Amino acid sequence: MAHSHITEPSEVLEHQEKDLKVFDVHSTESVEETPSQESEHIIRGAGDITHLIISDEDNPDLPALTFRFWVLGIGLATFGSVLSEIYFWKPQNAIVSALFQLIISYVLGTAMHYAMPSTGIWRHLNPGPFNIKEHTCITIMASTASVTANAIGIVATLDLFYGVTLSPGAAIFQTFASQLIGYGFAGLLRTLLVWPTYALFPNQLPSISLLQSMHFGGLLNRKKMKYFWIVFWAIFCWEIIPTWIFPLITAFSVICLADNGRSPVIRNIFGAGGSNEGLGLLSFSFDWTLITQAYPLYWPLQTQVSSWIGLGFGYALMAGCYYNDVFQGYSRGLPFMSTALFTGNGSSYNQSAILNSDNRLDPAKYAEVGPPFMTTTYAVSLLMSYASMGAAFSHILLWHWTELWQAFKGFNFLKSGQDFEDIHFQRMRVYKEVPQWWYGSIFIVSLGLAIGMAYVGINTLPWWSVLVFTVIAFILAVILGFIYAVTGFQIPTGGFVQVIAAYVHPQQPIQNMYAKLYGYNTGYQTLTMLSDLKLGAVFHFNDLTQDLKFAFEGQYAKVPPKATFVAQVSGTIIGAIFNYILYKSIVDAHRADLINPIGTRIWSGWNSQEINSAAITWGALSAELYSPGKTYFQIPLGLLYGFLAPFLLYGMHRLFPRQWIWSYLNMPIIFTYLGWLPFSVNGMWWPGFVIGLYTQWWVRTRKPRWYIKYNYLTSAALDGGASIIYFILNFAVFGASGNTINFPTWWGNPDPNVISVDHCMAT
Repeated sequence: MAHSHITEPSEVLEHQEKDLKVFDVHSTESVEETPSQESEHIIRGAGDITHLIISDEDNPDLPALTFRFWVLGIGLATFGSVLSEIYFWKPQNAIVSALFQLIISYVLGTAMHYAMPSTGIWRHLNPGPFNIKEHTCITIMASTASVTANAIGIVATLDLFYGVTLSPGAAIFQTFASQLIGYGFAGLLRTLLVWPTYALFPNQLPSISLLQSMHFGGLLNRKKMKYFWIVFWAIFCWEIIPTWIFPLITAFSVICLADNGRSPVIRNIFGAGGSNEGLGLLSFSFDWTLITQAYPLYWPLQTQVSSWIGLGFGYALMAGCYYNDVFQGYSRGLPFMSTALFTGNGSSYNQSAILNSDNRLDPAKYAEVGPPFMTTTYAVSLLMSYASMGAAFSHILLWHWTELWQAFKGFNFLKSGQDFEDIHFQRMRVYKEVPQWWYGSIFIVSLGLAIGMAYVGINTLPWWSVLVFTVIAFILAVILGFIYAVTGFQIPTGGFVQVIAAYVHPQQPIQNMYAKLYGYNTGYQTLTMLSDLKLGAVFHFNDLTQDLKFAFEGQYAKVPPKATFVAQVSGTIIGAIFNYILYKSIVDAHRADLINPIGTRIWSGWNSQEINSAAITWGALSAELYSPGKTYFQIPLGLLYGFLAPFLLYGMHRLFPRQWIWSYLNMPIIFTYLGWLPFSVNGMWWPGFVIGLYTQWWVRTRKPRWYIKYNYLTSAALDGGASIIYFILNFAVFGASGNTINFPTWWGNPDPNVISVDHCMAT
């Protein structure tokens, strides 16, 4: 069986460096002949990363669940859950960086060590210097809480668009159930997606690099920490300029400046300064909070190349479809970009006019009102999303059948005590592993809670439906987990679940949302848990120191598995509670802005609008919109188109095994980015391309020593400094505290009532 580039990236990267003429990559031989590079090792794959970038040192005697862990973990988990809920209602689609919390916890943990007595009874509260294990556990706990739970997104959507307000208890316990089911899955999948070397989780590499630098001694690490703080404070000060004083440079476009808002075509193609403004072709952002969303410093070049190909064709696809009136968006006067639903004349669609008192479709009312319409770009984006889902299934079956068979034959994934050659796994054998029955118990209790909560407040799903969609979630977790663990890329497959739900629960939008919650979001949560598990196992150092994300942390940091388990579960509980509290505060204060299909520069309900649009179109109107002969019939067919696409690449690879390009490209990623542009703002892609190409190709191959020492540390410093100042600005000037302080208008900060920040859209 041929292995994909994903499983064995070193082989593909070697071919890349010899043959990738479009990037003018020098051959391996030419690099080795350069005297300055003779002793430097070029990072070529997962094996090199785990051996050369991630240390395997450990001190099993270091405590993890200390007093400092509980104080700082609870505090930062609360802080992160509040911030993530604020970000959920922002047009920028920002996330709370784990690096941001890692830095703060280091400063506070070290301060607690020096401030607290360490003798007598105090030695139990202050058991020595702040170490890597407790530091990693704090980061896992805080980061687990720092993602807006999908259940809270559904609760908010019910509030905004259906007039349904769930009680705090119902909302929070639904969240507990959907999140913790994912933990059960993560534990069962450790054999497949945590312990092997190929499960690299590239998204965790900046955290690992920073943790090592903070907790290892020696001159080198002192130099690395000095470098870190210089970059950290530089970006901290810089971010005030693009985010508040000079927002023009969040989406700098010479073409938009020359047009100055006169041409709608220019705005649609080149605009990127505001929510749902345009595609952002050749728009350059100088705002790291945007640029980091392209993951240029730590996504492998192979992953980034596939995303660049998707984005490049995406510009032509979106503009071509819109101006050729595909899906009737242009002729009906619909906005160029929006995730909301519209009537045939371009006004907002009144969904309550077609639903009865039980929030089910009323055919008589629907006959009077007529069908809703999606913007062309949103509909095409959905088509590409379905294609990505289909491609993910066939991609995994074609390229990773061997790994799947090894994990699942004889139910190996359920067995404890297995052995792997991975060096970090071997180091972790000194610790007692979390028994499978712990994860099994969490799964059973959470599933029971999910079934019980389905009948509280409003009837969401019957018990058997919760079971069916939970099984679907497990299957998706395996497929998505493979791609995420190896590439760092997460493929959204929620639409696939909603297609199934449309047939299981026809004409029921609320049931469709909850089917997605248990059929997709629980599997997605599994990814975060797995990533956490991986991180903890890598950091087991002498004085050392994100659902699927943080499984990775546990193994890399050599944290005892039971400590990682406690940190994950605690963070989930705290996150659910404070997500709910902030949702109520924000929705009550900014309801009009959040319902607005376009939103404002500061607040936008596009996430909730997307949840609602999918629920109405699939939950209530699947037969009316997606049946053969209907306007959007082609969208679900994307599943078939996408499923077939990887067979072409795989066939070419088998026919021409020496032509590396066929195994290098990743069709699920290409399809995803073909449809990625019609959301939020788009100024990050071009600077992301430049930085990604520079660091992941030129620096990695020409300056491997610097790459090994500083690349991921740079990412950590930039993310950390930008996240902290962005949080401060949100409360100080952007209105999260209730009061907005606008910087005086000038050319670089134009009046939003006159023109957008990039001078591309007259308002």
